[in-house]
Amino acid sequence: MSAPLFLLPDGALATAAPGSALHLDGPEGRHAADVTRLRVGEPVLLADGSGRLARCEVTRVDRGSLDAVTVSLAEEPVPDPSFTLVQALAKGDRDLLAVEVGTELGLDTVVPWQADRSISRWRGERVAKGLRRWEQTLLAATKQARRARVPELTDLADRRGVVERIAGADLALVLHEEATEPLATVDLPESGEVVLVVGPEGGITPEETDAFVEAGARAVRLGSTVLRTSTAGSAAIAVLSGQARWR
Repeated sequence: MSAPLFLLPDGALATAAPGSALHLDGPEGRHAADVTRLRVGEPVLLADGSGRLARCEVTRVDRGSLDAVTVSLAEEPVPDPSFTLVQALAKGDRDLLAVEVGTELGLDTVVPWQADRSISRWRGERVAKGLRRWEQTLLAATKQARRARVPELTDLADRRGVVERIAGADLALVLHEEATEPLATVDLPESGEVVLVVGPEGGITPEETDAFVEAGARAVRLGSTVLRTSTAGSAAIAVLSGQARWR
């Protein structure tokens, strides 16, 4: 089993080198020391979300914190092309499941989208609360996948925001059950941003589809079955990762 990964504050590894002493406290320190129960001499991975990854050995464990010495450092390359998931808000935490599994499978940016048919609605204080939950899900999935880069989470987008994202992408794809072009046959750009749009439980409206296609997106399908909003994006990210990264 690979060593567990825990996240340090942003930039904590900027000056780290083999032999550097690192300290982990706060929620991550409590998880490592009190929940995972790491012991002196055990290996642990520490990252600061920037792409730097420190392979370490635990040197001291206290209640709620630990110290480790850096054994080696690695730099996770910036993904290119990058994968952006525009995920419609969904009920029953199905959108969180999409974000969680998508992160494990390789997404790089997440755009929460208030679609016309989204049953879940973020208004007022629910916007900040919803973003916090998505951010916590991203962090947990990053650690589960042993990723050194935490995916970016954008502000909540409406239709206009999604259109602008599509217009600036190198390739934009809208998952649609009535599309005729299979996702598996799409040629990915060698670099740049690939945007993938996934609708809510009730699907993407014709008006939304028209706006996205007019902005430059292509409607594609995964296969002959219709997936839930919680699984469609993850399945699509797996297809893209298999084509561009899992080689």
